[in-house]
Amino acid sequence: MKKRTTAVAALGAALALTLAAPAQAAPAGEVIGYPGPDGLIWIADQAGSSGFVSGGLSSRLDTFITFGCADGGSIEVSFRLQEHPDRSPAPFTVDCPGTDPTLVTLPLGTGLHGGFTAWVTTSTPTTRWGATVTQPE
Repeated sequence: MKKRTTAVAALGAALALTLAAPAQAAPAGEVIGYPGPDGLIWIADQAGSSGFVSGGLSSRLDTFITFGCADGGSIEVSFRLQEHPDRSPAPFTVDCPGTDPTLVTLPLGTGLHGGFTAWVTTSTPTTRWGATVTQPE
């Protein structure tokens, strides 16, 4: 439970700055739906370039990151695991052709601990994106 309390506190800090297995359908107006109790980070809908930071990864659980986008353009995602830079996903681009969100989920595996950062660069200021980071129990 302490892990989730830490993650919620980190999410508050992440939103001040302002990654699922599998993401639930998003309600109207959200790019990514609530990831459930396994979520460490949930950014439902954000427009324009931004990012987040967090900590609290549990080394005993699988980790998944999901990024999605909608409303035209594209997003470029950079993600860095501070304690495991050798396992950080390479930067990638997601095309966002229409109003229905496009989602990409990356499994990062087990054995991760510590913090992470993510940065999303949008091709237009109106391109919407969302992210979840989950560790299913």
